[in-house]
Amino acid sequence: MHQRTIENLQQDHDFVTVNPHAEKRTRYVLFLTVITMVAEIIAGTLFGSMALLADGWHMATHVVAFLITLFAYSYAAKNKANAAFAFGTGKVSVLGGFASAIALGVVALMMLLESVERLVNPHQIEFSAAILVAVIGLVVNLISALLLKDNHAHSHNHGHAHSHHDHNLKAAYMHVLADALTSILAIIALIGAMYLGWLWLDATMGIIGAAIISIWAIGLIRETSPVLLDGSIDKSYSQAIQNCIESDADNRIVDFHIWHVSANHFAAIISIVTSEPKATHHYKSLLTEFDRLSHITIEVNQCHDKSCHH
Repeated sequence: MHQRTIENLQQDHDFVTVNPHAEKRTRYVLFLTVITMVAEIIAGTLFGSMALLADGWHMATHVVAFLITLFAYSYAAKNKANAAFAFGTGKVSVLGGFASAIALGVVALMMLLESVERLVNPHQIEFSAAILVAVIGLVVNLISALLLKDNHAHSHNHGHAHSHHDHNLKAAYMHVLADALTSILAIIALIGAMYLGWLWLDATMGIIGAAIISIWAIGLIRETSPVLLDGSIDKSYSQAIQNCIESDADNRIVDFHIWHVSANHFAAIISIVTSEPKATHHYKSLLTEFDRLSHITIEVNQCHDKSCHH
């Protein structure tokens, strides 16, 4: 009974970004990072090098970040049809990006504290071992950066492609870039300290690196937070929707909400009052050009005031 009508009226709640390329590459980077981390910790223990040990444990924080990335992809895909999530799991990858951004901020804070401590109490540096660690770290992270480079073209389960940013992948990429930046600054500082005797340069570069990484982390938090907090669409787009509805007949919008249901999809609830109400599909047809709206709910109310009738 009413089956065909029900099927025509039902709207898709699957806003999960399908990015198998990124997930596969992240697994490669995770494997590469784990191998490097274990090798550095073992070598540092055997050869008594604090530089190797420190970098090995530092890489462990990035391993955690990559695990968050992979978990977010997997969880979103497995639960995309789970009715417990009102608008699907499109925000899971955004949450993964937010969590990784927090982890990136923690890495920056650790770098800052260690750098300030070394600036106040300079440590003796084993230059050969430290430079070797920095070079190995740089090579590993350049390879990882190439693997995680995002072309911003990902498919969705709606059968078409969108150009957008995958916050989950971007967070993993930023962890790699942060490590690469740390390695470059460390190489510059170590060479300067070794040949010019500027031991303070190592700590100074650490502080500069921490500041840059903090800026990246804050930027990613600012990108992901509005999505997680049901942030609305930009005002010009919202106003264009309102103008489109109200330019048809004597429609007036009395309640209007647009919010993120994923990084790149929005849902809208629009309550309209009019003297000549039409079927809801008429009002939805007015909004076909607004392709950022993936889920639209229309409420139509008839105006009974004398001023509404001509």
